[in-house]
Amino acid sequence: MDEPQSPGGAPAKPEAGATAFLFRKAHRSAWMRRPTVVIGTIVVAVLFIWGLGMVARSLSHESTDDAFLAGDIVSIAPRIAGQVKEVFVQDNQTVNKGDPLVQIDPKDFDTALAQKKAALVAADSNTNVILATFKMLNVQVAAAEATAKESEAQAAADQARAEKASADLKRAQDLIERKIISPQEYDSAKATAQSATNTLAASLAKAASDRQKVGEAEAELEAGWAGLERALAQAKEAGVDVDLAALSRSYTQISAPVGGRVTRKAVEPGDYLQVGQQIMAIVPNNIWVVGNYKETQLKKIRVGQPVEITVDSVGGRKFSGHVQSIQAGSGAAFSLLPPENAVGNYVKVVQRVPVKITFDNPVEAGHVLGPGMSAEPSVQVGAEIPEAIMVIVAIALALGIGFFWWRAASKRAT
Repeated sequence: MDEPQSPGGAPAKPEAGATAFLFRKAHRSAWMRRPTVVIGTIVVAVLFIWGLGMVARSLSHESTDDAFLAGDIVSIAPRIAGQVKEVFVQDNQTVNKGDPLVQIDPKDFDTALAQKKAALVAADSNTNVILATFKMLNVQVAAAEATAKESEAQAAADQARAEKASADLKRAQDLIERKIISPQEYDSAKATAQSATNTLAASLAKAASDRQKVGEAEAELEAGWAGLERALAQAKEAGVDVDLAALSRSYTQISAPVGGRVTRKAVEPGDYLQVGQQIMAIVPNNIWVVGNYKETQLKKIRVGQPVEITVDSVGGRKFSGHVQSIQAGSGAAFSLLPPENAVGNYVKVVQRVPVKITFDNPVEAGHVLGPGMSAEPSVQVGAEIPEAIMVIVAIALALGIGFFWWRAASKRAT
């Protein structure tokens, strides 16, 4: 198409309004373009959703990055001294309760156990011998008592005969004085009385001797009883020695007291171990989190509240737990050198209080989690705002901003 001509034949100049419109259209800011407004509105909506979520979470949760995993660490040490014969585990190996860890050479303990068993057999034999002697002494006492009773009965009979003979002698004296009996008869009565008296004396002496024998037998029985008690005590002591030797023998095999993972193994075959020497440690599978919260954060934290736990070594995964307990005092108060605020210049410092947080379910993170690893617990201390409401509010705000932005862009375009 031919360009417009001026009356003199030269090309005509464009109008001033059209030139200004084209210039503004060509040099309009990229922020005022409608695609930019649409994309910016979407970006603002996303930022609002994220920001409102962070604000809502800060209102309903208390978090801290000063938190670490903790757990019971069981130190393994031998109860007896001896040379290591075999080691059954390696570093970081998982073991169950009762699994063998280390075997100490049992030869010395087998010998000691055999010696104690032999001593027990000898003590039992000695006890049996003394028990038989004790039974024999019982029989001897019973026999001595029977003999003593028999002698006493005989002495009683002889005493009766002696009394009768004495009475007969008195009557014979009366009769001889009255010349009623002959001297021969009197002499016979006198001899009979003398014989009965002598027999009684012999019977009394025998009865006393037999009674003394009973005392002697009873004394021997008492000594036998003491010997039996001593033998029984020695046999019991020998039995205890056998049990102790068997117990020491059982200590030659060191087994896992709990299930967990072996750490810090410091024992090899051939090592000579002392009693109480630490040779390894076992970290049980039950772990928990100790979160050191600021004392100003404890206003709403209560036992039993749900907790969301993240562990640095397990990125992107969250674990559920709950507040198990809160320490009665700050961590500084239980340190090696607690602060002495009563002297010098005092500067108030917000203290941190350990909060124990336990996992609701056994931790299965796919790899090892152990004491000392960093964690970040977030305690839910209030009701959470529904995500749908936050999304609606964020979108409404973003649309409002986008609407005014759109209007501004439209006015600029005209």
